[in-house]
Amino acid sequence: MNTADDQPRKAVVLAAGRGTRMKSLTDDCPKPMLPLAGRPMLAHLMDRLAAAGIRQVCVVIGYHGEMIREYFAANPPSGVELHYVVQADPTGTGSAALLAKEFAAGDPFLLTFGDILVDPQVYTELFALKHGAEMVLALTHVDDPYRGGAVYVEDGQVVRIVEKPPKGTSTTNLLCAGVYVFEERLFGALADLRLSARGEYDLTDAISDAVHGGRTVRYFEVPGFWRDVGRPEDLQPASDYIRQS
Repeated sequence: MNTADDQPRKAVVLAAGRGTRMKSLTDDCPKPMLPLAGRPMLAHLMDRLAAAGIRQVCVVIGYHGEMIREYFAANPPSGVELHYVVQADPTGTGSAALLAKEFAAGDPFLLTFGDILVDPQVYTELFALKHGAEMVLALTHVDDPYRGGAVYVEDGQVVRIVEKPPKGTSTTNLLCAGVYVFEERLFGALADLRLSARGEYDLTDAISDAVHGGRTVRYFEVPGFWRDVGRPEDLQPASDYIRQS
């Protein structure tokens, strides 16, 4: 049973990107604001964070960020206090996460991408594993993790991450699920990031640095529903899940 100290209180949501895989659907709308079951995806995410005990959320906004501010000004999430930081230049997930340094203020915090849907207990299970760990990663099983971070594990710890490996080359079926628990030490690693081969500052590189440095990086395999709502064909299954949950 989790104690009060094991409960997450702060979360960072990365919601600055356009979501080019959504094609014309994001011409005038940031991806996290696309509707699922009649409400923006980001509104459903706030419900789930609140259900896990989160009380403060920092939303990193960028592309059409005013739409996010305006929606939540008119429809404030129940039980959650919102803060905003702006990623004016879309230089990657690492630089986006670094903007939340002042918000985190020394506390462990949950971080999630704004297009990832999981059950609320995933957040609390991740947080319960944080003691003595540099970070905790949520993982999900896939046929081939070529679309994201392929994660290799041994003896309860992450030992290797390969970002977007060529299709068919991975010997793991574990994919980084886009939900994490971090300590404040993450921000030092983010500040030292170098541009990746894709010309971005990648959050995955900071995680890899911790792994290669021999620090404790734990993981939690997501049971039940997980969805990266990244493409038009993901919208209907995600809406069905929302209606049934």
